[in-house]
Amino acid sequence: MTTAMKPHVTPRAEETRKRIYEAALELFRENGFEQTTMRDIARKADVALGGAYYYFSSKEAIVLAFYHEMQQSNHDQILELMDKSKKLKDRLRTIIEKRLELLMPNRRFCDALFRHAPDSTDPLSPFSEETHSIRERAIQHMQIAVEGSDTRMPTDLKRHLPYLLWLYQMAIILFWLYDRSSGQQRTQKLIDKSLGLVVSLIRISGLPLMRPLRKTVLELVETVTP
Repeated sequence: MTTAMKPHVTPRAEETRKRIYEAALELFRENGFEQTTMRDIARKADVALGGAYYYFSSKEAIVLAFYHEMQQSNHDQILELMDKSKKLKDRLRTIIEKRLELLMPNRRFCDALFRHAPDSTDPLSPFSEETHSIRERAIQHMQIAVEGSDTRMPTDLKRHLPYLLWLYQMAIILFWLYDRSSGQQRTQKLIDKSLGLVVSLIRISGLPLMRPLRKTVLELVETVTP
């Protein structure tokens, strides 16, 4: 069947796909990702199991669609919020806090998803080929934050910094997912304290005394960067 003949181009098919997608997210939130099956999703969406598989090849594909939607829905807002300050600390805080805000309704199943993170061959890993475009958009946010800030830094560091800041953000999200304090207050404290440290390290990295250490660190980064 050609692309032009696929039913997803029709309004009815779009509505069906949306119903399956929303049913899946609701079940993921209620029961968790691992406990939810495609049969559960099809039943809740009131479609045949084969119909559910037609629109989404797996429940992992539904999560990838969620990742993409989350990235697209907040891109312009993040850029607008970053424009309010030239301070790198404020710009990074904007990105991180907005990401956590968007993840909050889905926190229950997101913590299960992070168990997939270490395996880059797993489609749900943030390091997988399937999540490449999502990862690149997130790194792009960090690049925009860096380039639009008033923080001076060495050129060689600036080239790798967006990726390093994305890793920092991933660490914050992981901590947040397992933070059981009221309102995730420990995460907020971690953000407050670590952001200042990160920006300070970026600033001092340009000192002549730091050049040999910076060179070694960046060589390590180049070794492990995909």
